[in-house]
Amino acid sequence: MDLEIPLEKMTTEEKLRTLEKIWDDLQRTPENIPSPSWHKDILKTREKRVKDGTSKFLDWDEVKGNIRLHMK
Repeated sequence: MDLEIPLEKMTTEEKLRTLEKIWDDLQRTPENIPSPSWHKDILKTREKRVKDGTSKFLDWDEVKGNIRLHMK
């Protein structure tokens, strides 16, 4: 199926609304969205780093505070 979308005629708002509708539709069946093999590799690496202590989780409030501190 070759779908023609008149992107050059659409406003930015229309394009964003279209993207939102597509995303909403895709979210209804996440099991149908294939995940690239490299995603699994990255997740395994991150899991290993958490287990061996080289990575850690931060509290969301702490992260927000750090962001605000660095924005000044």
